[in-house]
Amino acid sequence: MLFASNKSRSQGPSGGPRLQLPLLPLRDVVVFPHMVVPLFVGREKSIKALEHAMTLDKSIFLCTQKEAKVDEPSEPDIHTIGTIGTVLQLLRLPDGTVKALVEGRGRGRIDYFISTQDFFYVEVETLIEPEEDSHETEALVRSLNSTFENFAKINKKIPQDIISSVINNRNPSQLCDSMITHLNLKLEDRQNLLSIISPTARMEALYELMRGEIEVMQIEQRIKNRVKKQMEKTQKEYYLNEQMRAIQKEMGDSDDIKNEINELEEKVKKKRLSKEASERVRHEIKKLKMMSPMSAEATVVRNYIDWILALPWYEKTRSNLDMDKAEQILNDDHYGLEKPKERILEYLAVQSLVKNNKGPILCLVGPPGVGKTSLARSVARALSRNFIRLSLGGVRDEAEIRGHRRTYIGAMPGKIIQSLRKAKTSNPVFCLDEVDKMSTDFRGDPSAALLEVLDPEQNCRFGDHYLDLDYDLSEIMFITTANSLHTIPGPLQDRMEIIRIPGYTEDEKLNIAKNFLVKKQVLANGLSQDKVDFSDNAILTTIRRYTSEAGVRNLEREIASVCRKLAREIVRTNDQNGPAKLKVTGKNISQYLGIPKYRFGVAEETDEIGLVNGLAWTEAGGEILTTEVLVMPGKGNLILTGKLGEVMQESARAAMSYVRSISGKLGLDPNFYRKLDIHIHIPEGAIPKDGPSAGITLVTGLVSALTKRKVRRDVSMTGEVTLRGRVLPIGGLKEKVMAAHRGELKTLIIPQDNEKDLKDIPERILKTFTILPVKMVDEVLKVALVIDPDNPLFKDSKNEPPLASEEEEKKLPTSIIKNDHAASDSEPLGHNA
Repeated sequence: MLFASNKSRSQGPSGGPRLQLPLLPLRDVVVFPHMVVPLFVGREKSIKALEHAMTLDKSIFLCTQKEAKVDEPSEPDIHTIGTIGTVLQLLRLPDGTVKALVEGRGRGRIDYFISTQDFFYVEVETLIEPEEDSHETEALVRSLNSTFENFAKINKKIPQDIISSVINNRNPSQLCDSMITHLNLKLEDRQNLLSIISPTARMEALYELMRGEIEVMQIEQRIKNRVKKQMEKTQKEYYLNEQMRAIQKEMGDSDDIKNEINELEEKVKKKRLSKEASERVRHEIKKLKMMSPMSAEATVVRNYIDWILALPWYEKTRSNLDMDKAEQILNDDHYGLEKPKERILEYLAVQSLVKNNKGPILCLVGPPGVGKTSLARSVARALSRNFIRLSLGGVRDEAEIRGHRRTYIGAMPGKIIQSLRKAKTSNPVFCLDEVDKMSTDFRGDPSAALLEVLDPEQNCRFGDHYLDLDYDLSEIMFITTANSLHTIPGPLQDRMEIIRIPGYTEDEKLNIAKNFLVKKQVLANGLSQDKVDFSDNAILTTIRRYTSEAGVRNLEREIASVCRKLAREIVRTNDQNGPAKLKVTGKNISQYLGIPKYRFGVAEETDEIGLVNGLAWTEAGGEILTTEVLVMPGKGNLILTGKLGEVMQESARAAMSYVRSISGKLGLDPNFYRKLDIHIHIPEGAIPKDGPSAGITLVTGLVSALTKRKVRRDVSMTGEVTLRGRVLPIGGLKEKVMAAHRGELKTLIIPQDNEKDLKDIPERILKTFTILPVKMVDEVLKVALVIDPDNPLFKDSKNEPPLASEEEEKKLPTSIIKNDHAASDSEPLGHNA
């Protein structure tokens, strides 16, 4: 029975003689011409095909199955191109299978199947290779030989004699087929090479496959070398560690490591730890026992155990609860500062009544040099506690607060835990200095990390990344310091009790200098009290004419400068006439400090038109802000100079609008502004100035310049003004009062709603002023402008004011008057008018 089959086309074959041969289907193997292969045959059809071939001329056709898993292949399951071979030997095995040794003779293609009943019997067309260009063939032969040699060098499994026999074969077809047998190619690639009849095309395909195989083998070789080196390194370390142990054992040092671990275990028994910390440290010690002492991880574990054992978990300092003694210490160290001292004494009182009282979190806010950090140190001394200070200025990494995770090389706990290790107690006074000068970058926000530290409800379970344990910070008394609040995030401010230290008055500076600074600098410069005498007048002159600050830092520098010059003078005097006592007075202070740096207490000699004394808040305290207004012919321009901020410029425009609205009551032409240019200037133009509280100052200056009425030189004022002439409250009143006091201004005009803030100002300062609380601008003008009986502004104050009365304002829409509230104290960099 005959069976037709589909013929597959090969590259340029030419037909040869046709043969009728038994077919032996092969699984997972491709037989090439000139290749001797042993085959183990177990299928009945295949055995019959071999037996039939032995009865004839031993010729058989060898074809590979498309799917090796198929046990009973049919016609479509067999490749059409295969190898015509000869059965060299046939041997029956005891298990019924047959071992056959076959040799390939040439390529052939199945024309059609003759029979498939007992075994496959096919008609095969012999494929004859074409003759091709000798030069191209020679080049490919050389390339193949070179590549095969490289392959053999890497493989190292091919014997040298086989390499030589393969390379010496000059027949391109036989060369290809012999090389293929030594390559580890896929079955599909082998079948494709068998199907290529043209020797040149076959050599090109083989060359590409061989190059790819070489690259794969090179990668495998590199991986093996890398693994081998790593294994050798590990083995070397193990060998050296064992040698080290042996040497230590011989020298008697082998017990040191055991003793060290025993010491750690003994410390754990004696140290009082939290339950979580105790379990963790025991687990880490157990790990340490199983590690090689020379390994890097053993060092990390050891450092971690040391940190846990070094921290004060339950070690506390017994607080001094004697309020009289604590108050005496605070008064000895600092003059004034009543509010902070009162808060500390309140804490002591509560501590004496409640055993487990949580530590307060105070924030001392004030200008530089007022003693914020030294006050925190005095608090620690008053409470008999340890003191630690951590400066947060410039800190921009969250890990500085929370610590680094132990996965990083060189990881350490955060500054909070490090400082507690130095303090050696779990309830110290902890000063977080410059909390307003932290910054933020890609590494995190340290102010956000401080939220947990400074929250009384959370800091009992503070989690440091390095420790990975809960640590109780609730008994620590945190005191933070800052120069201003506007750079501290709102959530962080919410966690702290803010106590403002506005600055020292002149009397307070005098007392601080007499009782602290002079004594300190006299001793620091090698002088003695019996040789140096500072008069009160000398100190006052130094305060007034050589410093301008809210604190006493520059004052101390000036006193130190005087002491250095006195030391030089005493040394010179000792060399000539023996010791002498030197007196420093207000008259000779300039001999030591030179020309005065600041004007103080020098009011204008005469009353001026358009010149008004305003008051400003700065980070260094309050200052007098002189405001000048000049009127000149023009086209109605309002010129503002002096580096004024947006809020202050808006105040100037509001003041101008108000003055225009009352022009009739001032005796001015309603269109006066069209023919005039008005210039408002605030001196010290290099310093930024902003804020709403210069409103009444600007109105007074404008009215003075437009009506040609002089302003009293001894009057200062502060207050925000509305378009209806109301005077609204302002912030920073104490600092502004201090500035007016330093300038010896006799009359101070303030908003009536700020009258309650006068309680915070010392009585001796208030006695030097005539303080006038006002609600309307016309009250300001009657006091500030020199009296002119012909002007309607200066009629009897019992009469109706020329501005809107309170009853009239009640009839106005609420949208006009609803902004009657205290101004925002935004604390800019320069003056806040």
